Amino acid sequence: MDPTIALLEELVAIDSVNPSLVPGARGEADIARRVVVECIALGLAVDVTEVAPGRPNVVAVLDGREPGPALMLCGHLDTVGVSGMTRPFEPQQRDGRLYGRGAQDMKGGVAAMIGAARQLVDGGGLARGRLLLAAVVDEEHASMGAEALVARWRADAAVVTEPTDLDIAVAHKGFEWIEVETRGRAAHGSRPLEGRDAILRMGRVLGRLEVLDRRLQAVPMHPLLGTASLHASTIVGGRELSSYPDRCSLQVERRTLPGEPSGAGVREVQDILTALRREDEEFEGEARLLFARDPYAIDAGHPLPETLARAVAAVGGAPRRIGMSFWTDAAILGAAGIPSVLFGPGGAGLHSAEEYVRVEDVRRCRDALVTLVRAFTNG
Repeated sequence: MDPTIALLEELVAIDSVNPSLVPGARGEADIARRVVVECIALGLAVDVTEVAPGRPNVVAVLDGREPGPALMLCGHLDTVGVSGMTRPFEPQQRDGRLYGRGAQDMKGGVAAMIGAARQLVDGGGLARGRLLLAAVVDEEHASMGAEALVARWRADAAVVTEPTDLDIAVAHKGFEWIEVETRGRAAHGSRPLEGRDAILRMGRVLGRLEVLDRRLQAVPMHPLLGTASLHASTIVGGRELSSYPDRCSLQVERRTLPGEPSGAGVREVQDILTALRREDEEFEGEARLLFARDPYAIDAGHPLPETLARAVAAVGGAPRRIGMSFWTDAAILGAAGIPSVLFGPGGAGLHSAEEYVRVEDVRRCRDALVTLVRAFTNG
């Protein structure tokens, strides 16, 4: 069997569910050990850093015979949970697809980047420059692995091997998670003069959030990412049927675009609350930012996307430049001064009960990365 696909099967067979998402899950320690063994067998210098207890980043380095540019290939080791899956860690190949949790998101990309390193070593190594393979933890939750990575390592550019159907993603959206609370006054349900309904007051907020979302989606679209948006994610309020609710809590997600200022979403919500307070002196409500990740776009003039496009074309591909709706670690690398793109194999079923990656895409991704590394490190 092709060693890259054999490795992919081994990686899928290892439970690496993120324990921040599923309490008690195994985490990334086992799969990190397998990556370490593989990289040491290739003769790479390997660094292991425990980002949190039992959750290690792995960075493997292949240095060229002469100094030159450094390219990083980066992928995450964690997966989401396996609810609804019958055999999530039993990789199966059918009709050119490899099924199992993490096959597409993103063990296929991790296997491809390690496979690229194998081919480079077997071909005599690098004449110039440096290749870094970064396998990080926790991308599916808070990306503490990527944050720890950029605190210690630098490169001139990076490819994050998230699944892109072998297209080249040069931008992606960001997000803000916002909590809104409206306050009322608890009272018996039969005494309206004593009570204030926090849930009905939240209804005013929801109405204006809907108007805001329509406005966001009515403006001219980003050429690759479409529009910004928001949605109400969860709402909680009230204590019992015969009582006026004194509090109501709403959680909102606002998807952001490159060029929007940080904190744009929470400021929009705060402006809504300010307007409601002006209209009704009894209205009480507050908003706070829970968590945010900025959107990302590589500089339009950076040569990495074109260099990668030529590498993909050399192995028979015809990549498009695209944007991704979801957030990735590329934003953290980019913010640390490492210009990054996304490029990885295709498939289907991200975060669903049936996930697969296309086997031939994994091979083609690997081969394109080999061509890219040689071209990039030779300057």
